[in-house]
Amino acid sequence: MENLGQFDVIVIGAGVMGSSTAYQAAKLGHKTLILEQFDFLHYRGSSHGESRTIRATYPESYYSSLVIESEKLWRESQSEIGYDVYFKTKQLDVGPVTNSSFRALISNCEKESMSHQIVDCDTVKDSYGFEIPDGWTAVVTEIGGVLKPTKAVAMFQTLAVKYGAVMRDKTEVVDIVIDEQRGGVVVSSKIGDKFWGKKCVVTAGAWVSKLVRNVSNGETVLPIQAVETNVFYWKIKEGCEDGFTIGAGFPSFASYGEPYIYGTPALEYPDLIKVAVHGGRDCDPDKRTWGAKLDESEGTLMVIGYLKDWIRMTFGDRVNWEDGPVMSQSCLYSMTADEDYVIDFLGGGFNEDVVVAGGFSGHGFKMAPVVGRILVDLAIGGKAAAERHNEQIKYFKIARFEGNPKGNVKEFNDQVRLR
Repeated sequence: MENLGQFDVIVIGAGVMGSSTAYQAAKLGHKTLILEQFDFLHYRGSSHGESRTIRATYPESYYSSLVIESEKLWRESQSEIGYDVYFKTKQLDVGPVTNSSFRALISNCEKESMSHQIVDCDTVKDSYGFEIPDGWTAVVTEIGGVLKPTKAVAMFQTLAVKYGAVMRDKTEVVDIVIDEQRGGVVVSSKIGDKFWGKKCVVTAGAWVSKLVRNVSNGETVLPIQAVETNVFYWKIKEGCEDGFTIGAGFPSFASYGEPYIYGTPALEYPDLIKVAVHGGRDCDPDKRTWGAKLDESEGTLMVIGYLKDWIRMTFGDRVNWEDGPVMSQSCLYSMTADEDYVIDFLGGGFNEDVVVAGGFSGHGFKMAPVVGRILVDLAIGGKAAAERHNEQIKYFKIARFEGNPKGNVKEFNDQVRLR
């Protein structure tokens, strides 16, 4: 054992959750190692690309408070690094007044005392350039905008190294075992490297179920499914480009119709706006199509049809919907049945020595700073920390799936469309 690298915290997976965790751990003075199976800043998972939305508007009240805390931490982190990864604008949510998810969202704005305005069709058209149907309404909130994913992950990794974290990529973890003599855990890589840690945090994204099943010898099966999704960009028509920018007050947005549609202002690509459906299809993360077959599939053509209709209805002749999207990008979700996260001790023989986080279901990126902070607290503080964070994580326990494959019961419809 004397030849092993020795650490207070070993983080497995260097996406946004793992990188945020490593930063938080190292900043607190814990000797930290982060291991990544691919290259750092790779494009094979869920933490790459040019934009993610940030919003505090959720049907589930427990997410709103997490985003409010996380938004503050995003600003603190980018202040520390010296450049921006968070580009703030307002968030605009639109939907039918009868939609259960949308009504729950409005109720949560009131419960959480979030600054918000409920605006009618004329106001949303005049102020934001959105046409919405009769029987719809809109909610405008102050926490909104665009996060730059690859840049944000790089920020957390840079800050982690600043505070002494050790980073190793191309290191695929194949085993985690309890060290019976010393306590703590031994983490083994595919090429035979071994590392000892007092605690371990697993943030392996779409690979988390595979890894947990392997290290628990099949005793723990996380119901987290990898889903491949496509993000679409559409051409803004000449002469209309400025109106879709953050500088002009254009918001990040979500539409609670059928299906759930979301998008961002024109920021990452000149004169293009991102408008996409929140969904995809089940996949093996190691055997992806990378969008090639998805673009030709009946399901994808149907999604593009939904988007064309929505863009035509909402933006009229200011966005070229007729010719379809000019660009698409492939990404992964890691989905739970209830679209809620998993943040918990792995348990079993690992007790409190291994913390696992996953199943962020296509909406977790915005919460990475607060999730990282919670994971470090759980790893270092054990059950006492779990009790302190109970209100934040009580819906994310693994045990909710025992004898109940659907997980948390909700009074509104799922938002993700699987095809």
